[in-house]
Amino acid sequence: MLLAVCRDYNIESDLLPRIATCFGGGIGNTGSVCGAVIGATMAIGVVRKQSSNLDDWMATAGIAKEFRVRFEEEMGTISCRELTGLDLSTDLGREELMNSDSDIAMTVCFPAVAHAYRIVSELLKDNS
Repeated sequence: MLLAVCRDYNIESDLLPRIATCFGGGIGNTGSVCGAVIGATMAIGVVRKQSSNLDDWMATAGIAKEFRVRFEEEMGTISCRELTGLDLSTDLGREELMNSDSDIAMTVCFPAVAHAYRIVSELLKDNS
């Protein structure tokens, strides 16, 4: 998600894929915040750039806030565990996710990334 948005804005860095490595499974399979949400929030910061001006920072924070609100409205939560219904911090939860009969990646994870990408792209375009 982060990489896709950065590509849209011609932002390249060898650090970006490494930064995003641990987002999956809700921050390293803990079931916490959905990695797509984290990636989108980071993308907002990367595209908008750091500012020493409080008003600019507030505007960027407002975009992140609006992203969260819209994502949560569409997906129902920003929690990986709630989205997937799995506890990915356990072997059983990870096995269920990887089970070929499980459609969780297709029905939850991929749509979450798609929603996050669409929302963050719209917000960045509207606030450029």
